[in-house]
Amino acid sequence: MRPTLRALMPALLGLGAGAAAQGEPHDAAALRLTSLAATCAQCHGTEGRAPADALAPALAGRPEALLRERLAEFQAGTRPATVMTQLARGYQEAQLRRLAAYFAARSP
Repeated sequence: MRPTLRALMPALLGLGAGAAAQGEPHDAAALRLTSLAATCAQCHGTEGRAPADALAPALAGRPEALLRERLAEFQAGTRPATVMTQLARGYQEAQLRRLAAYFAARSP
C-alpha cells in the first residue's frame, strides 16, 4: 500500500512523526493562518514573541479582545502609528479577527 501525500507531509516538511500531535498546522486553513501571522514576524517577532530590544510590542499571549480592538483602530486610522495603519488596511476584518485569536493563543 502506497502512503498518501497527507501522510507524508510531516516528513516532507521536516516536522517529524509527532508534529500533528504537537499542534503543528496540517490543514489548509491552519497553514493559511500561520502564513498570515508570519507577515507580522518582522516587527513583532516569530509567533508574536518580540525580542526584548524590539521597537514593536510582543503580541503573543495578549488578550484577544485587546488585539482585535487595536487592529480595528489601526485599520480605521484612529490609532496613531507609523506603518500599522497602512498595513491593517490591507487586511479583511475576518483576517484581523483570526490574527488576534492566533496571537492571543500563543504563549509569551
